[in-house]
Amino acid sequence: MDALLTLPQLSAFLAAAVLITLAPGPDNLMVLSLGIARGRRAGIAFGLGCALGCLSHTALAALGISALIAASAGGFMALKLAGGAYLVWLGIQAIRQARPTGASTPALPNESTTRLFTKGLIANAINPKVVLFFLAFLPQFVATEHGGAAWQTAQLGLAFTLQAALIFGTIGWFAGGIGRWLGRRPHTGTWLDRIAGAIFILLGLRLMLVR
Repeated sequence: MDALLTLPQLSAFLAAAVLITLAPGPDNLMVLSLGIARGRRAGIAFGLGCALGCLSHTALAALGISALIAASAGGFMALKLAGGAYLVWLGIQAIRQARPTGASTPALPNESTTRLFTKGLIANAINPKVVLFFLAFLPQFVATEHGGAAWQTAQLGLAFTLQAALIFGTIGWFAGGIGRWLGRRPHTGTWLDRIAGAIFILLGLRLMLVR
């Protein structure tokens, strides 16, 4: 099939994708903070949700809908406000649910992996900056001479999602280990939750306010 990615094409894309995913940014910062505050299970689940949220951006880019969103100032602003408000809400919830001072376990130990995964999925899927990133980044690695631009875009998006899942899952795992170590210290638990909540709130406000 002519539209299948070639090995050099995929290798160049993955090299760039890994560097971009590892660079400090909102997604890995949220995974890191949540993993430290709530443990490995929370960090990994949220990280995988963030990674799979990339599939929605892949579909939008492949279908050309991202270009329509980018061309509509009103639509883009609405998406920015919705995404920012959601992150602020997550931050407020984290602060409100902070574990009691001195506690070594989260206040909500029964929060399901599915719920954490869904939070990460939504946080990424409604981020308009990621929409524009995919619109600008993926086409650079499409070989137009092979045809099937939409199919190549879909393959690139899937490859990006898989490497992001691996990296975010790893960040969540190590962040959870750090959080467990810190959680043995008196009064640390409450501040871990509050710091994680503050990070979410600041990222949300930044998304809404930065032009």
